[in-house]
Amino acid sequence: MFHINVSLLSKTKALEANIDQFHDKLIDISLSFSKAIKTYLKEGRSHDFEKYSKQVKNIEHEADTLRRDIEKRLYSYNLLPDLRADVLKLVENLDKVINKFEEVTYMFFAQKPDIPDEYRGYFKELGKLSAGCAESMCKASRAYFRDLTTMRDYAQKVYFLEHESDTCSRNLTEEIFASPRSLAEKMQLRQFIDGIADIADEAEDFIDQLLIFAIKRDI
Repeated sequence: MFHINVSLLSKTKALEANIDQFHDKLIDISLSFSKAIKTYLKEGRSHDFEKYSKQVKNIEHEADTLRRDIEKRLYSYNLLPDLRADVLKLVENLDKVINKFEEVTYMFFAQKPDIPDEYRGYFKELGKLSAGCAESMCKASRAYFRDLTTMRDYAQKVYFLEHESDTCSRNLTEEIFASPRSLAEKMQLRQFIDGIADIADEAEDFIDQLLIFAIKRDI
């Protein structure tokens, strides 16, 4: 199983190029998100944070345009119905992760949460794990079109990083709720923990679906 090493869309170069560009956008937004979170934890809603936040928003907008173009191309090529449906679902699920990056970044921009010093290391680690999870998901998705063996390797990394993200978010949540802070402060911090951790959860859900698509290809 998982031995295919031929491009799934080799006869539809324009579509293949669009999907590669879409993956590029996911990597770009992950990197900009990481910079935004690190900057916020260090400086708050500074000029640099707002710059990275704007980058995230612009990338999300560009990805939406690409997604619509991919959807149009999918119906203009003579692809097998099952393949078209799988690729369409794959792109939609990638878009969910891109949207989640933008959503969480905007939460920091709009709400300007006060992250206590003792929790900033946790938040930094959680952001790193979730971004890394999304990047490995993206690499698995790219490999789906060319090399299913490599795809499975990246899929395993996603599962590992998601587990680490889950552990980090639980430990941080428990520490916050054991503190003497007000319930309102605890609930706001919990909202941001969940938002960041949700990126890794979306990546894991994506991999679950991707492995099903891969099995269908390999039958």
